[in-house]
Amino acid sequence: MISRYSRPAAVAIWSQETKYRIWFEIEAHAATKMAELGTIPASAAEAIWAKGKDVVFDADRIDEIERTTKHDVIAFLTHVSEIVGEEARFLHQGMTSSDVLDTCFAVQLARASDLLIEGVDRVLAALETRAKEHRLTPCVGRSHGIHAEPVTFGLKLAGYHAEFQRAKRRLLTAKEEIATCAISGAVGTFANVDPAVEHYVADKMGLAVEPVSTQVIPRDRHAAFFAALGVV
Repeated sequence: MISRYSRPAAVAIWSQETKYRIWFEIEAHAATKMAELGTIPASAAEAIWAKGKDVVFDADRIDEIERTTKHDVIAFLTHVSEIVGEEARFLHQGMTSSDVLDTCFAVQLARASDLLIEGVDRVLAALETRAKEHRLTPCVGRSHGIHAEPVTFGLKLAGYHAEFQRAKRRLLTAKEEIATCAISGAVGTFANVDPAVEHYVADKMGLAVEPVSTQVIPRDRHAAFFAALGVV
């Protein structure tokens, strides 16, 4: 993002630091549940949180590792192992890269939705105020692109207010549909990871689980989300 044209809150959501923090939380929450299920040692899950919870992961170091591994998630996990130590080998058990990437993207889009909805609320408040203020202010009406009978400026603003109400409803629906989690393994069948892990991670990250297990979160969710943005 170009910082001079970007809102600080949005920059924070989409920064590399935030992305890697979310990746860590997904992996660490999964490890916590796996430890509870007896899949990995409880001491490993505790060490992962203790050593990684306050770390700002080094994006440059991860990029450096990726130039060798040619794989972003492996590069990240390698960097985590440099920080956490031996216990990091228990991260990502039975998981696949999309479990981390798609779930992280869902978290970021949901957070970005909150910013957009907050902005729409401010627009709605301003339009309501101005529509009432100008409810009797005369304004040229138009038909077929030319001047027609007079209307009021407040009426025009009331129409815009109704449009933004619809936009807000679409954004709320889009946020609900994009906020899903998938932690189901290499081909999305839970062959090597318990479905309880997915439910646990989803709850911790503020997401719902996909209704049908899948390796990759279906892209109709993303298409609907960005279509809703395009109408605002």
